[in-house]
Amino acid sequence: MIVVLDASVVLKWLLADPVREPDTDKAVAVMQSVVQGKIRILQPLHWLVEAAAVMARLSPRNALQDVGMLSAMQLPVCDEPAVLQRAIALGIETGQHLFDTLYHAVALENEGALLVTADARYCEKAGHHGGILPLRDAGRLI
Repeated sequence: MIVVLDASVVLKWLLADPVREPDTDKAVAVMQSVVQGKIRILQPLHWLVEAAAVMARLSPRNALQDVGMLSAMQLPVCDEPAVLQRAIALGIETGQHLFDTLYHAVALENEGALLVTADARYCEKAGHHGGILPLRDAGRLI
């Protein structure tokens, strides 16, 4: 199983604030499974930049250290042209931002892959394409 984790999941793991961020425990469990090698991961090319941008805004004191840790994980990325084409088509159809659709496109272009997201709005808009697992249901991955 290949999992694509969008920024909403990665940020819950880094921020670790269950009061402000529901399902933080699930994000932590998923990331622990990634670190332990129990779950294979594949990310879109922009994932680290997006996480860094949000961390710099929400947690400036920890941003450098947290982004350094993410970078050190050396998560594999997918930059196939078909991913960008699929992401653009998804964005046009759903009205969602390309940064969001890129995660989903990686999942859809890699057989058996799933996008794990805490973004309920995105799930609602694009869920009919398949390949999405809401973070609240991620317990079945672990």
